[in-house]
Amino acid sequence: MIRGLYNWTLSLAAHPRALWALAAVSFVESSVFPIPPDVMLIPMILATPHRAWLIATVCTVASVAGALLGYAIGAYAFAALGEPILEALGKADRIPAFQAYFTEWGSWAVLIAGLTPFPFKVMTILSGAAGLSLPVFVVSSIVARGLRFFFVAALLRRFGDPIRDFIERRLGLLSIAFVATLLGGFLLLRYL
Repeated sequence: MIRGLYNWTLSLAAHPRALWALAAVSFVESSVFPIPPDVMLIPMILATPHRAWLIATVCTVASVAGALLGYAIGAYAFAALGEPILEALGKADRIPAFQAYFTEWGSWAVLIAGLTPFPFKVMTILSGAAGLSLPVFVVSSIVARGLRFFFVAALLRRFGDPIRDFIERRLGLLSIAFVATLLGGFLLLRYL
């Protein structure tokens, strides 16, 4: 089923209204949809590199708007919608651990999830359920999703199709290394 959704999402990148389709996929991915918008983002930028920044902007804005829906699901409909979504993603058994993590890390949890391959929808729903400050949540979401999508856009715009395979296979690893370096730098500054 996931492969079918992946192929369908990828086919939307060639649609005449691909930018609108990208916005829709980015929106729902932040709250319920299992396929990341990168599936459309990459071929769209490769096809029209001069529109890379517009495509990344649409992806970021729609993703943050969708994150607000995920936050609302967590804050106002966790039992009815949030838990079933997390169960479908195989994350329901980890809800108590995530909530404890939120108590300690808050905005960092959103930032890390938004940059890495971890399903962002899990963090958006749990942010609402944990009562994370809405302004903190929004700023963290904008920074995380903006960094992720604009980084991909910059690589594709600069290197084109040869970088595609590298991004598709190693974006998660690069994201994790970036976050580890960032956190390491903050910890180093804090304790020096």
